[in-house]
Amino acid sequence: MHVKKTLIFSDVHLKVSPHDRERHQEFIHFLKGFSPEEYDRVICLGDLFDFWFEYRHVIFSGYFDVLRALADMRDTGMELHLICGNHDFWGGRFLHDDLGFHIHPNSVELSLGKQTAHFIHGDGLNPTDKSYRAYKKFARNPFVVGAFRFIHPDWAMKIAQGVSHGSRTYLGQDDPTEGPEAKALKAYGERKLDEGTVDAVLCGHAHAPLYHPHGDGVYINTGDWLQHRSYVTWDEDGFKLHGADAP
Repeated sequence: MHVKKTLIFSDVHLKVSPHDRERHQEFIHFLKGFSPEEYDRVICLGDLFDFWFEYRHVIFSGYFDVLRALADMRDTGMELHLICGNHDFWGGRFLHDDLGFHIHPNSVELSLGKQTAHFIHGDGLNPTDKSYRAYKKFARNPFVVGAFRFIHPDWAMKIAQGVSHGSRTYLGQDDPTEGPEAKALKAYGERKLDEGTVDAVLCGHAHAPLYHPHGDGVYINTGDWLQHRSYVTWDEDGFKLHGADAP
């Protein structure tokens, strides 16, 4: 029986501003390049959106075109997975019930053929970033989430855009592969592979594409779609890192 392929990407950071429409269309064109005849699973390793929050009766209209494209993929029978990142960890009912995403708040291990892969976004794995680790616990607290729903969606998006800009400025590196996030994720991947329970570890978050064999397995950072346009595919021959700037 022919085994279909899997598409894996991360860190698209879609925004709702009008000047981001062109990038929305570029991303939709990218998605349409993976036909259901060849691919049956799509895995996003987080930060699909620059900000996502689910109100009970509201979704952000600025994402409609991309949400429709993802719904079209679902309708063809493709299996959709989202491992929540630090920009979209509030994904919930709408993405699950209406779009059909399998939502993984932290990490997940999935079988790909005869291999088992560990998927995680990667935020909070840097042990030196204690302030973010504290923020992550705070922001995921159910009481904090409930309180945030009292903020008008327009104001919520304004707040998120400010926080997002500050985060990228703080994490910016001339060479992201040498940044503390990239190094921490690589070390995490090596430790996970040394445990011997998985054949591959795939992360995003660091915006630093990397294919790194380790022992009998491989650590892969998908890089980002935002700048590198990098992504990973899996087929019966294994994983492959793609992208103009991918090593």
